Formats: sequence, structure tokens, C-alpha cells
Amino acid sequence: MPRFDVTIAGELNLDLILYGLPEQLLPERELLADRMMLTLGASSAIVAHNLAALGSRVGFQSRIGDDPMGQIALQRLHEGGVDVSLVRRKGGSITTGLTVILHHETWRNILTYSGTIAELAWDDLDLNYLSDARHFHFSSYYLQTKLRPRVAELFQTLKSKGLTISLDTNDDPDDRWEDLQDLLRHVDVFLPNEREACKAARTENVEAAIQRLSSLVPLVVVKLGRKGSLAQRGSERFVGAAKEVVAVDTVGAGDSFDAGFLHQWIRGADLQRCLEFGNLAGALSTTRPGGTEAFRDAAHRDKFLREQANK
Repeated sequence: MPRFDVTIAGELNLDLILYGLPEQLLPERELLADRMMLTLGASSAIVAHNLAALGSRVGFQSRIGDDPMGQIALQRLHEGGVDVSLVRRKGGSITTGLTVILHHETWRNILTYSGTIAELAWDDLDLNYLSDARHFHFSSYYLQTKLRPRVAELFQTLKSKGLTISLDTNDDPDDRWEDLQDLLRHVDVFLPNEREACKAARTENVEAAIQRLSSLVPLVVVKLGRKGSLAQRGSERFVGAAKEVVAVDTVGAGDSFDAGFLHQWIRGADLQRCLEFGNLAGALSTTRPGGTEAFRDAAHRDKFLREQANK
């Protein structure tokens, strides 16, 4: 029996979210927010935290700075039930990354200082630790600058140990979307949203993107926001309807979907159940600010899941 259900190697940082800003951000003006939230950020960390909150055994490797932000992020992940014993803390001028999210009514600006996000390297990884699991998940491919050239090698190594692999690239800040074709051949589950699927397949048509990607990956799962989600496995198509909730904040909803989907998938649930639970986890995320706050509150989380299961 492996020690973990899922291991993750990736970025660990905080999100500073500002709400109630004006739609136009005028230069040289002091613009006031009416609310703020400092919360655990990073796609990799959000997936890890929320998987653990749902009951999966999760091991996590990352690199943070020797600074207060890194300590807060590490503590949040530890409190969520994730094993962080091999997270590396490095001193020096490069500090823990930070994402500032300027939240508007229907859209948001996302500003990231990479810091240690881009510093995680092959030599920081303990392959025996990562392979002591049933499944390995990787997020934010284009942010992990030093590790990126060896991610395909990492996937091959872990697959040789019997692990399955999932990938959520998240956005490419350079909008180049390079190196994916070869990488996807080592992936069992690809988890893009609509835009990312089109970018990865180099087409503006989401249906064409799904067909191209499903020729490379055994299972393509596309997050469709308010339209729910779909999964393509060969010629089979599965669709999951979105859950209707009063959304407070959509930050981290896609990462929460990943956590819900994988929590069921690694247990052998059918794809319809995986999609439905992914949509449920994504919806839960939106009921509190940030990507993990709804999962941190155990009473709120359990009540939500129980009530939605009875609908």
C-alpha cells in the first residue's frame, strides 16, 4: 500500500485578493478596495489542500523562501492535512512568490511575483517520496521555469514506478504554449479549461481541440465554467452539469474541480461520478473567498457536500 494517494510537486505561495475596485484602474490614482483576503494560493497548493480536505492522503514537495509569507503558506497547507515534511525552505534574495488578484464584478486581473515558484528544480525533488503514491498531479507547468525542462523525464520516471499522471497546465504568461505535444504523451488525465484546451491544441474551436487532445491523452477533462464540464475518453463523451450556487469568488474554482475529480478518479469511480464531484468541489470553492477557505471550514464544507448530495 503506497503512503499517499496523490503526490504533487509544485508552487506554494499566498494570494492577496482585493475586492470592490473600480472597473477602470487609472494611473497615478489611489484606488480603494472595500475588502481583502490573504489566503493560500498557487494552483498546486490549492489542489493539494482541497484533496486532503476531501479525505485523500497527499504528499507535497515545493520550494519556499525563508520569509513570513512562506511560513504562513506552509502552515496553511499543513493545517489542511497535507504532508509538507519535504518542502524546502531556501534563504537568500529570492523570496516566496505572491499573487495579487484584483477582483472586479465579472473579471479579474492576476499579478504574480514568481519568486521561489520559478526556482523549484530537479535537485529539490525526492523521487522516492513522490513515487510512494498511486497518482501524481502537476499544475502550473509554465510557471515552473527551472523544473520545466525535465518535467517529461519526471513523468516518465514516476510512470515507470506504476503511478498515473494528471496535468493542469494553467495559463502560459508568454502565451506561447510550447513543448506540450511530447509532454502530453506521458499524461493519463489532462485537465484544461476551455481556453487552455484551445491554446494547447492550437485551435480556436473547442470541439476540434478536444478531438486533437484526446488523440494524445487517454482522458481529456475540460472545465466549462457555468456550463459544467466534459470528459472525452476515446470516442466516449461524458458531460457534467454545473452546480447552481451563489458564488462569492471564483478564484481557485478550477483547481478545486481538479481536486474533486481526482479524489473520485483515483478510487475507481465512473467518469460521470468524477465529473459531478469535480463540479461539486468547484462550486464549494466559490462559496467563500479564495480557493481553499470553503474547504478549511469543515462544518461549512461538510454541510454543503451533504446538502448537495441530497438534491
